[in-house]
Amino acid sequence: MDPFVGWFQEEQEGPALRTWCKIWETNAHEMSQLLEQQNQQLQQQQLQGGNKLNNGALSARDRDSIQLLLQFGGNLRHNLNNNNGNNGNGNGNSNNSSGNTSSNNSIDSTSNNDSSHSHTPATTPGEPTTLNTKMPSHERTSYYNPSRRKIGRIVDNKASTYNLNKHMNNLISKYKGCPWRVPDFGYGRGVVGLHQEIEQFYNYVLPTPTEHAIRNEVVQRIEAVVHSIWPSALVEIFGSFRTGLFLPTSDIDLVVIGLWDKMPLRTLETELIARGIAEPHSVRVLDKASVPIIKLTDRETQVKVDISFNMQSGVQSAELIKKYKQEFPLLAKLVLVLKQFLLQRDLNEVFTGGISSYSLILMCISFLQLHPRQVHADTDNLGVLLLEFFELYGRKFNYMKIGISIKNGGRYIPKEDLQRDMIDGHRPSLLCIEDPLTPGNDIGRSSYGALQVKQAFEYAYLMLSQAVSPLNNWANDCTERSILGRIIRITDDVIDYREWIREHFEHLVITRHSPVASLGTPSSGNVVGNTTKYMQIQLLPSAMLPAGAITAQQQQMHLMPHLYHQSQQQQQANAVLNSMRHRRGSTSSGDDSEDSKECDADSTSPTATSGTTVNMATTANIHSVTRMDT
Repeated sequence: MDPFVGWFQEEQEGPALRTWCKIWETNAHEMSQLLEQQNQQLQQQQLQGGNKLNNGALSARDRDSIQLLLQFGGNLRHNLNNNNGNNGNGNGNSNNSSGNTSSNNSIDSTSNNDSSHSHTPATTPGEPTTLNTKMPSHERTSYYNPSRRKIGRIVDNKASTYNLNKHMNNLISKYKGCPWRVPDFGYGRGVVGLHQEIEQFYNYVLPTPTEHAIRNEVVQRIEAVVHSIWPSALVEIFGSFRTGLFLPTSDIDLVVIGLWDKMPLRTLETELIARGIAEPHSVRVLDKASVPIIKLTDRETQVKVDISFNMQSGVQSAELIKKYKQEFPLLAKLVLVLKQFLLQRDLNEVFTGGISSYSLILMCISFLQLHPRQVHADTDNLGVLLLEFFELYGRKFNYMKIGISIKNGGRYIPKEDLQRDMIDGHRPSLLCIEDPLTPGNDIGRSSYGALQVKQAFEYAYLMLSQAVSPLNNWANDCTERSILGRIIRITDDVIDYREWIREHFEHLVITRHSPVASLGTPSSGNVVGNTTKYMQIQLLPSAMLPAGAITAQQQQMHLMPHLYHQSQQQQQANAVLNSMRHRRGSTSSGDDSEDSKECDADSTSPTATSGTTVNMATTANIHSVTRMDT
């Protein structure tokens, strides 16, 4: 596995790792010297007006290739020097909380230490980059793979752990990368502990009421802009926000439905910038894509938005996914873990060399439909299912000959049969997924990086299968070290971003004197005579929240715990007064109602999942997915 996509595990640290890093460094040093010589020859010939190297014609593509290789070779030596320096201190991969704080930039940003070690001066923003100046962050070694890191494209992904081996202290030093783990929780060993971690991860990444409210606010502002231009247009939400399968940094997918002779991409782009919805540098119009869209980042909330036109199939696809969520209750938990796995490796979008979220969800649905065991939400182990998913699509699935279909209960189809139904003479892609709504359409036709996703799935299977093995007493102790954390980490940027949202946008959920809902809690210092002013709290109705999100009762406890407890005390006091007034027993109906509320809250809390009965996985269960016949 590419060490820039994965990372060194704790058991891999030691003299052998340091030795191989030195060997790698030596080879990189020799390669960089050779490339520097070739680049000097190229520059000399350019100064002399020649365009040939080694008596051969040198095209623009050759020059770009040499420049890219030179950047890779020269900076790889610097990266490995940093790794060896860390390893020399004992543990180059330890979560060192040395006071480094996470920046609000993406993983592409480098630390101040990188600047201090560089032998070239830094360039100012917007200044063109040459070989004699410091490269911008998006052209550095962590993006050396030309098939996934195109020169000139800036990647803004707060969740990215790309090249974690080098940037660990800058990415996860503050919160250690596993914030879903509950302190002093009694984790089981092996797949039981992995199951418990997946449950806790799912509860951690579920959207809070504030995170849901800011997305509704963004949608309303964009909808107002659209209606100001085209009053009769219709704005619909689709994608992960509609299905509830979105991560804290996921974007919002919107479709504008109306009548136009030509897609008004530039018109809407201009108006969004003029209204202050987005900064000009954050807006991109992809008018050459198979589905033309406008990509932007909301100026106030930093939420990303994708806007398309007249793509009604997106809404239908979202409704289809919601139907399968009801049929397979474990689908949401499995999908969110896999989405985070791909997101942090920049494999979550087609144009970065990954696969789309829709393709991933259809793969999960097919996996559950065709599972050799009947999947039960109450008894199945999520850890076993995750391992089996990685094993199927990382090691066993025949991408060359087999396509996926979820229609009519799901099946695997030979690509030759699918090709007969393809429109315009298209051939099935490597990752071939039949569109359940549009006959003849291949959902995975643009996923040119599907093999990289397959490689990542295989890597995850190897890492997890080693950790859950009953023979590995050191790694399968989930109480001492995270098993899910071997393949998934949440960066400090993401955690800080969620906290920033909570601090700055809680007013979207909590409003004073709102007629919507009331906790019945007197606000301090506002008692005038016998009249008490009450603080009103606007709670999002459960229908607006995705399945499994925080309920209204939990919103009260989560957002304003002091007011919630004051409300409890006030209601208990009122109950006592009523009982004394009517000369009844000490137990009141108010207390009974509060007990029932506490029981309801306990039943939806994350710790309630620890009592769920799970199947103790055996080696046969982990390897139960059969190989596809070729």
